[in-house]
Amino acid sequence: MTTLEDLDAFAALHGKLTGAEILTQVHAAYTRYVIFPSPEAADAVTLYTAATHAQTAWEHASRLVIKSPIKRCGKTRLQEVARELVHNALPTTNISPAALARSINENDPPTLILDEADTVWGRKEQRSEGAEDLRGILNSGHSRGWPYVRWDATARRAENCPTFAMAIIGGIGDMPDTIEDRAVVISMRRRAPGESVTQWRARRAIPKLRELRDRLQVWVTAQHDALAVAEPDMPAEDRAADVWEPLIAIADAAGGDWPDRARKACQELAGGSRPDPDTVGERLLADLYQVFGDDDQVFTSALITRLCKLDEAPWATWQRGEPITPRGMAALLKPWGVRSGNVRVGEDQAKGYTRADLADAWQRYVLAARALPSQASQRPSNGEPAGDAWDGTGTEGDSAIRPETEQQLFGDWDAGTDGTDTRPDDAALALVLDALGGEVIDEWPEGTYGADANPPAA
Repeated sequence: MTTLEDLDAFAALHGKLTGAEILTQVHAAYTRYVIFPSPEAADAVTLYTAATHAQTAWEHASRLVIKSPIKRCGKTRLQEVARELVHNALPTTNISPAALARSINENDPPTLILDEADTVWGRKEQRSEGAEDLRGILNSGHSRGWPYVRWDATARRAENCPTFAMAIIGGIGDMPDTIEDRAVVISMRRRAPGESVTQWRARRAIPKLRELRDRLQVWVTAQHDALAVAEPDMPAEDRAADVWEPLIAIADAAGGDWPDRARKACQELAGGSRPDPDTVGERLLADLYQVFGDDDQVFTSALITRLCKLDEAPWATWQRGEPITPRGMAALLKPWGVRSGNVRVGEDQAKGYTRADLADAWQRYVLAARALPSQASQRPSNGEPAGDAWDGTGTEGDSAIRPETEQQLFGDWDAGTDGTDTRPDDAALALVLDALGGEVIDEWPEGTYGADANPPAA
């Protein structure tokens, strides 16, 4: 049985760590088992993990999409590690809309982990039952105040079920646009020759991950009130700012070099380089901007000829291998308020488009997107000297904590190969406490480092 003295002993050790040091440990845990596509991706997942422990502080419940082009790219392993580090994980490979709505507690939301999402939202004829309803709940659950309303036939009344909860969604291929628009998106890739990770063994890894999870929760919970009123400087706007605000607020609270790393990750993953347009209509606007050149007006037929010459553009084989037609172009441009008309070029007159027809749409959807910042913010990190990032390869790279000290703080991960001998010996404790400036604790809480690997909740 966990006693108050157990909690005090637990806090005596873990309370010595700063927020930056705890985030560095979470980062090291992920990079021990997962090869990320970029340093910014690893930082984003670390910050997202921390943000799940303060869900009641956020205005928006950001999603984390982990996708890959093919299998064996590490997405499932990433979710296995996340399952042990996030707050109140709710893992599943499929879930009905009603079950999801009933699993969310408004006062303490879980973190949904939905793997194999490609089987939920795959090709239309293969979609699981309730897939679109599930997508609707996940979309509405990104913001507060949008419940799932169902009719309770027994009580003969409407029932409002909360939907607000953070979610990690993994699968092969792209997720629905409305899901990715509300998400930090990590595109995993297969390990290259020479890239290696520590072999995943649940009995050995999970106890340490759960200990780290509880340590992270203690720190984040202590910051809750400050996080709830935080207004961080954002390097993104609109929906991207909604998605990234919890992560950047966590980074600012942690200090060290994390504020800069968070903003760089935001710019790289959300706005550092313009991604492919979200819709074919947006793609057509962007390509028309490119081919229009300096002309004030161009015939539709001439525009189609120019579009079909663009490398890697879809227009030359748009419909059953044939080029896009004037009618097809008009249909794609109509939602953007762009319509063709009679234009004159030299002595000739025919249907076409003028620069004035397209100017407003270009300004709103093409030029505004290209104006997004492409370089990381140079914002100072609270006046503290910037640390360097742990590269996760096992080599002695730069670190916000010296590598040898980080090993002392993070523990000997390979000890206890049978899954039970996870209690550190007195010498290891002395090293940890010496690094933290503390004293050796004679009595450790029952079960904290034993087979059940469940440290007392602080």
